[in-house]
Amino acid sequence: MANINEIVEKIGAQFRDLNGVHPGLWPIAPRILSALTLAVAVVALGWFAYLSGQVDEINVGQQEEEKLKETFKQKVAQSNSLDALKEQRKLVLQFVARMEKQLPSKSEMAGIVTDINNAGAGRGLTFDSFKVGQVVAKDYYAELPIDIKLTGSYHDLGEFVSDVAKLSRIVTLNNLAINTNKDAKLVLDVVAKTFRYLDPDEIASQAALKKGAKK
Repeated sequence: MANINEIVEKIGAQFRDLNGVHPGLWPIAPRILSALTLAVAVVALGWFAYLSGQVDEINVGQQEEEKLKETFKQKVAQSNSLDALKEQRKLVLQFVARMEKQLPSKSEMAGIVTDINNAGAGRGLTFDSFKVGQVVAKDYYAELPIDIKLTGSYHDLGEFVSDVAKLSRIVTLNNLAINTNKDAKLVLDVVAKTFRYLDPDEIASQAALKKGAKK
């Protein structure tokens, strides 16, 4: 027991009066303890720096994981609605096809003009004027305006409008105005517009004109 106490006393004595003494001149025990302390500190700092980098990588990985989860949820939602979107697209295409069937071709335009004329004559109306205008080409279709002035009774004019609406082809009545003439009869001024689809050459021509206008 005495030997142990002596050893402890000797080691303790080596740590006394070290203030102002260069570390290289310290006794062996303080130098060993200092070296161990420094080594532990270096290892601790290195380990902390390593763990800090690992924590940053983990945080970045977690953020990326959340983004991927959100993207996956969106893809699943889109996949679930895909069948509904396909059905909607099918209905839209069917509607477009029906509308296209109501558009006459270039060769059928004269027949539409005749149908409008017959609708007025069939109701006993008097045509004061019937002027077919110039075709106005749009991107994918063309419209033909017809300035019409009709004279007749209120009932017959109403039936004419109804008959035009029932035509198999699309015809719109625009700028309707009803007045009375000197004989106190009703006069209907209206611009009828019928439409037709453009043929491939006309579509290409319209696209070229549009492209040139942008330049």
